[in-house]
Amino acid sequence: MANNKLLRMDNVGIVVESLDKAISFFSEIGLKLEGRATIEGEWAGRVTGLGNQHVEIAMMVTPDGHSRLELSQFRTPPVISDHRTAPVNALGYLRVMFAVEDIDELISRLSEHGAQVVGEVVQYENAYRLCYIRGVEGLLIGLAEQLDNK
Repeated sequence: MANNKLLRMDNVGIVVESLDKAISFFSEIGLKLEGRATIEGEWAGRVTGLGNQHVEIAMMVTPDGHSRLELSQFRTPPVISDHRTAPVNALGYLRVMFAVEDIDELISRLSEHGAQVVGEVVQYENAYRLCYIRGVEGLLIGLAEQLDNK
């Protein structure tokens, strides 16, 4: 039996209606646009199982360079399902959690992009302040501010 090891998690993909709005929103969080491209053709459809597709993608990277979001806007085939309004306890992939320096300041800036806190900002012991927000296009995003234990 081969002893292969996992190298890394490469990225998390999110399908959006507006690539420009999503790039702006995630840039406000602190991710940087690493690249933007159009992916189309039969080869791409063999990967996704969607057949001939035309998709615009943007790769966003965290400041440490270790984590990426791949934002995708499908031109063809059309989007057939929408999970953005699913509650936190719905099955499947739902949210991405970001570690941030100042959760209150970030929520204030993100509210200018239409973001709203889902419940409330809660302190977990003396370790974290946490919340979920509904961001651009209703995407569920987690924010966590680590507290100094002084």
